[in-house]
Amino acid sequence: MINKVEISSVNTAKLPILSNEEKKELLIKIKNGDEEARKTFINGNLRLVLSVVQRFGGRGETPDDLFQVGCLGLIKSIDNFDLSQNVQFSTYAVPMIIGEIRRHLRDNNPIRVSRSIRDLAYKALQVKEKLTKDKGKEPTIEEIAKELETSKEEIAFSLDAIQDPISLQEPIYKDGSDNLYVMDQVKDFKNTDEKWAENLTIAQAMSKLNKREKMIITKRFFDGRTQMEVAAEIGISQAQVSRLEKDAINRIKKIYK
Repeated sequence: MINKVEISSVNTAKLPILSNEEKKELLIKIKNGDEEARKTFINGNLRLVLSVVQRFGGRGETPDDLFQVGCLGLIKSIDNFDLSQNVQFSTYAVPMIIGEIRRHLRDNNPIRVSRSIRDLAYKALQVKEKLTKDKGKEPTIEEIAKELETSKEEIAFSLDAIQDPISLQEPIYKDGSDNLYVMDQVKDFKNTDEKWAENLTIAQAMSKLNKREKMIITKRFFDGRTQMEVAAEIGISQAQVSRLEKDAINRIKKIYK
């Protein structure tokens, strides 16, 4: 379990909690080479690593391994943190820890990506970070490609290649007992439920539905409303609209199969 008390031989229930003042004092000592202050500061921020690790459950990696990788991100954050900047340490450290874990997951992804493509992707990410910092806004693919003297297609391909694959069954929204999955948002332009519904004999099809289902089908397919709009109008969640819509369509399909 990822919420267990013992992780990587560290008893998370006994981890210290540092105040902002204590963190500031320790960081000053760390910058002056105090190793004991460094150890104290690391131990005082292990809860931060644990909170990030919890975001990456279900990726096929043990919590212990991810915790250790996250600790590397924490140490890098300490080494690179600029005390002169008016920002909380945690605000700076969390993206660093997340980045370290994501790199670990990419490098250990069972879907292998060639070294050259991965290297180009990492260079593109470095350029993206640099240009964002210099210009104050996120650069376009064209700007990154120009900086690396390559084509925008190669940049786009390399960045896509290192993205973590996701399951169509992965939930992206939850409301009580109603789940909305990735597959619910995947569009099939050839065999859409909308296209199928338009070809039905309206009177026959609608007569098989209850009052709420008729209302949802009418608003969705004949009035052109989105699931979110329908949900707001009739006072239920978008996930419930999605479920009722699919149930209604599946019932009609079985009748006219």
